[in-house]
Amino acid sequence: MSFKDHFSGHAELYRQARPVYPSALFDWLAVQAPGTTLAWDAGCGNGQVAVALAERFARVRATDPSAEQVAQAAPHARIDYRVEPAEQPSLDDASVDLVTVGQALHWFDAARFFAEVRRVLRPGGLFAAWTYADCHVAPEIDVLKQRVYGELTAPYWPPERRLVESGYADIPMPLETVDTPVFAMQASWTAEQFLAYLRSWSGSQRYRKATGEDAVATIEKALCRAWGDPETTRVVHWDFHVRAGRAPR
Repeated sequence: MSFKDHFSGHAELYRQARPVYPSALFDWLAVQAPGTTLAWDAGCGNGQVAVALAERFARVRATDPSAEQVAQAAPHARIDYRVEPAEQPSLDDASVDLVTVGQALHWFDAARFFAEVRRVLRPGGLFAAWTYADCHVAPEIDVLKQRVYGELTAPYWPPERRLVESGYADIPMPLETVDTPVFAMQASWTAEQFLAYLRSWSGSQRYRKATGEDAVATIEKALCRAWGDPETTRVVHWDFHVRAGRAPR
């Protein structure tokens, strides 16, 4: 099946520039799952989630329809990477303890995907999807970031972005809701790392393709001045949302 591919063209940049999810999230998932035999990470991208799961589960199936993204993924003895859509996983019925989706659920055909989630989860199996939207550093930096996000690239974001902004609250989840703790997602970055992150946005990439210009370059000098010493690290905080559900026991 076809898929909406917004990242294959800059898969290496995406791998290098993305923030890391909180380790406390994966500890919680391993405890909440009914077992740690097999986890499935759908829309695995560069394998960040799969590697974290492999530290806690005996086996991990990691799938993504983008061969370019999978090629950038970190190899691991416990991870079986496969190029296949989330709506068509090659997994047995009732075989999976945990299904995860990190910052990718908004690209899926939700009805078809959740039909597969219900099929592959074992009784009491856990599903969790998370997303992060806006980020914050300091007022003088945030206003420059917002110029790129809210003004220049705004018309170039895919429509699915609204699902990210809502924290996936608008996506029906046909499972028993599981309450989740609050997880803090943050990174200590230099100005260069933060600028690379802004350039990795799908909106920034679509802006460049449409206009031939780099939206981030318009604020780069001002941001570096506001940042101070370019080697100084600042803490970047994201709005982080997790939704979880459980299969019938």
